[in-house]
Amino acid sequence: MAGDLESSKALSGLLSGLAQDAFHGHPGITEELLRSQLYPEVPPEEFRPFLAKMRGILKSIASADMDFNQLEAFLTAQTKKQGGITSDQAAVISKFWKSHKTKIRESLMNQSRWDSGLRGLSWRVDGKSQSRHSAQIHTPVAIVELEIGKSGQVSKSPVRMYCSYPTFHIGKLGHGKESEFLCLEFDEVKVNQVLKKLSEVEECISTLMQRA
Repeated sequence: MAGDLESSKALSGLLSGLAQDAFHGHPGITEELLRSQLYPEVPPEEFRPFLAKMRGILKSIASADMDFNQLEAFLTAQTKKQGGITSDQAAVISKFWKSHKTKIRESLMNQSRWDSGLRGLSWRVDGKSQSRHSAQIHTPVAIVELEIGKSGQVSKSPVRMYCSYPTFHIGKLGHGKESEFLCLEFDEVKVNQVLKKLSEVEECISTLMQRA
């Protein structure tokens, strides 16, 4: 049945299935599913070591985040070792990695990130509808909404908490099912202060880049 294991199309599908299972968190991709869909003529006892070999190769490539030169050197070594892979299989693996490297790398980074990150930012200019001081009502304010959570998660039914400057106080964030939302309200003075700070940050980054 060795000839069945040489199919380029089937190997490409196998690598996709392994990537979905190992890197993208898609459950249900079992050994039997992959064998029955891609290698139905190959007996389980022959398919199992082949699957383990391809899984190990793919994980080695992904964990090292190989560039294309490293990839070619690694695959060439695999073709020369006893019980390794054929040159045709190496070509399929190389093509697969070149097409999926970015997505797999992003997925691994998201899995390794413990803390939440900024998933989205939106803003608008509105009129203040309520204030302790009547003179401030209807004055323009900038409203900035930050969405905080894990990449790849889907936010559902968020509850938003609005915090106004200059009386802003950091408390609990509003929660959706998978995200947290923080809404900030800035008057003109605070907007100018933020813009000034951003300009200072930009100047510092430019200075560091010039030194580098």
